[in-house]
Amino acid sequence: MYIEKVKNEMNLPETVKIFDTTLRDGEQTPGVAMTVDEKIRIAKKLDELGVNVIEAGFPVSSSGEVEAAGEILKMGLNAHICGLARPLKGDLDAAIDADVDYIHTFIGTSPLHREFKLKMSKEEILSKSVDAVEYIKDHGIIAEFSAEDSTRTELDYLKEIYNAVEDAGVDCINVPDTVGVMVPTSMNWLIRELKSELKVPISVHCHNDFGLAVANSLASVEAGADQVHATINGLGERAGNASLEEVVMALITQYDLKMNIKTEGLVNLSEFVSRITGVKMPPNKAIVGENAFAHEAGIHVHGVLAKAETYEPITPEMVGHTRRIVLGKHTGANAIKAKLKEYGIDLDKNQFDKVFNQVKALGDKGKCVTDADLRAIAESILGRAKEEIVKLEGFSVMTGNSVLPTATVKLSINGESKTAAKTGVGPVDAAINAIQRAVSETGDIELQEYNIEAITGGTNALAEVFVIMGDKEGNKATGRSTTEDIVMASVEAVLDAINKILILR
Repeated sequence: MYIEKVKNEMNLPETVKIFDTTLRDGEQTPGVAMTVDEKIRIAKKLDELGVNVIEAGFPVSSSGEVEAAGEILKMGLNAHICGLARPLKGDLDAAIDADVDYIHTFIGTSPLHREFKLKMSKEEILSKSVDAVEYIKDHGIIAEFSAEDSTRTELDYLKEIYNAVEDAGVDCINVPDTVGVMVPTSMNWLIRELKSELKVPISVHCHNDFGLAVANSLASVEAGADQVHATINGLGERAGNASLEEVVMALITQYDLKMNIKTEGLVNLSEFVSRITGVKMPPNKAIVGENAFAHEAGIHVHGVLAKAETYEPITPEMVGHTRRIVLGKHTGANAIKAKLKEYGIDLDKNQFDKVFNQVKALGDKGKCVTDADLRAIAESILGRAKEEIVKLEGFSVMTGNSVLPTATVKLSINGESKTAAKTGVGPVDAAINAIQRAVSETGDIELQEYNIEAITGGTNALAEVFVIMGDKEGNKATGRSTTEDIVMASVEAVLDAINKILILR
């Protein structure tokens, strides 16, 4: 909405190319190492997604990098296959021998890099840069040049070196914010300065040290940058690179730029890369995170169910995601009703109130109620006796390795309080024995079958207890209860079955 008011102040290109460096910079994520086969599989998916350039690796660094680039090239992908190289003949020859059609060459230009890493003068660095670009072009290969740490390089020198490589025939110059020190305003200013002098396309490579890689990439595009370096899931050195999925979706939906990216494949590719690298995405990761389209708060759920756009800037289907209504302490009645409608479970007001209150109680205890949990809770309440002749007023259980499990129950039977205590082989057995003693005068009802199942995994999983009770007259009834306390679930299930038998009588 408001972006339309400032678009005329931007220098937006007609389209933006995506230079994916997941296989190179992404692999430099600490602890990540990809096999040749894994690189091939990721490259295939990147090409299907529609990226323009795939940086396959750093050929001179290992034979595996050369092999990976070679195997990727054999697939005949639509994307350019790029190799990284320093402005050294050995590096450049390794990339050329790998038969890539695109070489990204780089050298540090900032005072820090010149003095402490390279120990070279400005003139030497400029000369090596020009020679490298000319060497690449002499071999008929696309050349992209990066002035490493350009955002901490003196502007006059940065312009001088970029002008020199442009004169040498470079196809694209890249501006790396190598240690992520820029903010969007300064990044925009720098790209505008360079754009005013250079004729070749400008690319940017932003790191996320201050969490600004995506913002800086977008600010660069606003200033006229034609290409963005990015990685799937924002992988990369230290805090990573600009996240491809975030950059792409912002450019398409907020800036209305036409891009050749099949966005519905983003979640699948994100999950695929996450499995291969072992780097899990936080649930609140934008676009592809598990919670990116999850809603819990009652107000939000109500809005989303009425019209998704109220709380979703894009549809989940646009990126291959799905919407989730999460049940917990903030859940409203509308969310639960919508879920129950999905399951075809129809509850009356009293039954629904019981489900609603149980979900809220579980949420207050810190539990996220899953779909399976809700269904089990609703079905157990739906199947309960309509009338409670026997009501639970309270119970306690004592157990441990030094005492015999003992339970005491207090019941209201036809309005009269009854208390009983019994032992058992465990707390559940003791509680059921105590109930049977308390109701013995009303009817001789015994447990005939007992089953328990954990609905979901974890120590806080809901327990679903199913029982069959019977009396000497041949009356039988089932009882069911679902709650996080096994003993309580057992007590409720037994009382449910007892009430059904007493109603039958």
